[in-house]
Amino acid sequence: METQEQIFARDDNNYLPVFNRYKIVLDHGEGAYLYDINGKKYIDFLAGIAVNVLGHGCKPLVDAISNQAAKVIHVSNLYYTEPQANAAAKLVNLSGLDRVFFANSGAEANEGAIKIARKFAKSFSEDKTQIITAWDSFHGRTLATLTATGQPKYHKGFEPLPAGFDYVHYNDIDELAEKISDKTCAVMLETIQGEGGVYTPKDDYLQKVRELCDKNNALLILDEIQAGIGRSGKFFAYEKYGIKPDIVTLAKGLAGGVPIGAFICTEKVANALHPGDHGTTFGGNPLACAAANVVLDTVPDEKFLSHVEEVGNYFKNKLIDLQKKYPEQISEVRGEGLILGVQLSNSKKSGVEIVNECMKRGAIINCTVGTVLRFIPPLIITNEQVDEVIKILDEVFAE
Repeated sequence: METQEQIFARDDNNYLPVFNRYKIVLDHGEGAYLYDINGKKYIDFLAGIAVNVLGHGCKPLVDAISNQAAKVIHVSNLYYTEPQANAAAKLVNLSGLDRVFFANSGAEANEGAIKIARKFAKSFSEDKTQIITAWDSFHGRTLATLTATGQPKYHKGFEPLPAGFDYVHYNDIDELAEKISDKTCAVMLETIQGEGGVYTPKDDYLQKVRELCDKNNALLILDEIQAGIGRSGKFFAYEKYGIKPDIVTLAKGLAGGVPIGAFICTEKVANALHPGDHGTTFGGNPLACAAANVVLDTVPDEKFLSHVEEVGNYFKNKLIDLQKKYPEQISEVRGEGLILGVQLSNSKKSGVEIVNECMKRGAIINCTVGTVLRFIPPLIITNEQVDEVIKILDEVFAE
């Protein structure tokens, strides 16, 4: 058996150096736990960045993938398959929207949403091209979704960027009201900002965004790639805020770990596209859709979502207790359900140092924007497992 050092060396010599990897080699998992090749056990409160919603080694998911792989893994989208038809029907039913397109990733889902929004707007005016997104958002790594991402650090070096994108501050409805016009094609927002630091919409912000979009004949695109699939305590996070988008995008947890993305839209938006206007080779393949069907049969269950909400509230309250205990290090706790963030303030350790200290103690967590500890664990975690992580965090903050 190879040592982890040998694996580090081979990967470092061959893989494109775009990730700052942590020095562990993960080998297998069970439930909310992962194990490295040396047998060390970690409680997983990152879930592959909000992907492994049913945890690791979930038997129904493993069985569905295995059974489908034995039948057929891939056929072209020139043909029908039952797993894709089933998954699309379930998403239409859950979303209250009308049409689904399957892609391979969140970036592709957002790219498709941008394309269909532009095509729809062109039926009104050739000049109706502006797409407004939020500062500190994250929408993907393709050139269009990179531009939609309101973080200049991701733009640097990739200019010239696609034209037609403008930015406003999330939760600032007055700024949006000033920027939106009859030239606006769409407003594209994360329902809950994840990568930007776990920010939730305030008061009636999203309702007012919906009103502004309707007033200006602009589409509302909600990116639920991270906040969707039950993570907020509702299957779609927008359900918590009493609105419905024209387009919603999904990925990450949609197939429990198998790569897939999707955008869902209204019939009137869908009518803008015709055969040949958009497509994909691998998107919606039978294997990915078989996995998605397990997630779509599990997560929307009322008891499952109640569990997410209950454990999320328990976890948030425990984090608030930590904030009270270490007020000089933690300034705020944010989030909904099981997408939670801890804002560090004058911490004795940086966010990355805290992540590393937790890893040494057997907990996998995450830091985003340098100063926010982000918790997006499998949706199956228990209060007892929350306590495990809180104990480790307490030890790290106490040092």
